[in-house]
Amino acid sequence: MIILGIILLVIGFIAGISILWTIGIVLVAVGAILWALGAMGHAVAGRRHYW
Repeated sequence: MIILGIILLVIGFIAGISILWTIGIVLVAVGAILWALGAMGHAVAGRRHYW
């Protein structure tokens, strides 16, 4: 998600399309938050397995 956000940031900056810039910022921010939570050991949107 972070990589996709960075790609959209670059494309939006080069092409001058502000919506791609905005979506890229959001994706980078959400990806960084999910990555940080995963690195701390928290299950994000985890599923329970009943076996």
